[in-house]
Amino acid sequence: MPAPATLPASSQPCPCGRKARGRSIAFADCCGRFLADAQTPADERAARVSDAETLMRSRYTAYGLGDEAYLLATWHPRTRPAMLQLSESPSVQWLGLDVRAHLPLGADRAEVEFVARSRDAPGRASRLHERSRFVREDGRWYYVDGDLR
Repeated sequence: MPAPATLPASSQPCPCGRKARGRSIAFADCCGRFLADAQTPADERAARVSDAETLMRSRYTAYGLGDEAYLLATWHPRTRPAMLQLSESPSVQWLGLDVRAHLPLGADRAEVEFVARSRDAPGRASRLHERSRFVREDGRWYYVDGDLR
């Protein structure tokens, strides 16, 4: 599995775009809590996530960084692919994330609707609009699947 891309500086705004009181949250205080420590196994880093929206945001950032281990560790075993091969996919630049809704459906289920914007290597822009499903098992959140909008 390839090494993740260069991490943002800890004080830079997090790529997921999360804000608090109208100000961007620093990478170290947001997704960096789950992605910056490459020495810790991805399963342990994934177990730190407290809710479905935070998991979805960290997965968006992990895609941008090419952190396949984290993406696979946060994917529910029932729907997880055997591998992702992000390094073999055409180059994609993730440009922004808009979380439209975080819908808790009880203590152990939730949905997150989002739009992720990207640009491919030739410069074509695209948008991924999805309503994702998440479950919590043994205290840990997992991405299950989603419906494109």
